Amino acid sequence: MAKIKVGDKFPDFRFSTPFRTDLKLSGAAEGKRIILVFLRYYGCTLCQYDMAQYARNYDRIVQAGGKLLVVLQSDPEQLRKELGSETAFPFEIVCDPDRALYRQFEIQPASEKLKMIGPKTIGKITRAQAAGFKHGRYEGEELQLPAAFILNSDLSVAYAQYAKTIDDVPDADQLSALLK
Repeated sequence: MAKIKVGDKFPDFRFSTPFRTDLKLSGAAEGKRIILVFLRYYGCTLCQYDMAQYARNYDRIVQAGGKLLVVLQSDPEQLRKELGSETAFPFEIVCDPDRALYRQFEIQPASEKLKMIGPKTIGKITRAQAAGFKHGRYEGEELQLPAAFILNSDLSVAYAQYAKTIDDVPDADQLSALLK
């Protein structure tokens, strides 16, 4: 499959979360536009930081008419143990430990570690560490880059971004603005 671009119909897929199984992307919208953000894995310091920021500002996404799904390379069983509760985050976490969705939508890893680093990476790592986030268990492809998509209710793509560096992922304010 080719990279997803604005105007494409996003392929529907089934997924599991740490707490639920056999869900379908098309059923997840609940009358809202779907924001689908692909990160690395839960042990990643920057991913924890991004997810905490999405959780803290989730009301802005909802008020703008969106519903967020975060895709991680994390194992659902292990993540359920780490999170402890379905209410740990106000959004669903799509678990893709085999990276099937990353491959299907051509969300590529960086070719080498140095190519993952962008102009905002060091500052973001510093903020994440200052907020108390620490690197946890490694999972999946360590060089995985993020991606973000906004899907209309018919799964047509309204926004598509394939990151070039690890810090190149929209925050909650940017996602809210893109929904308007």
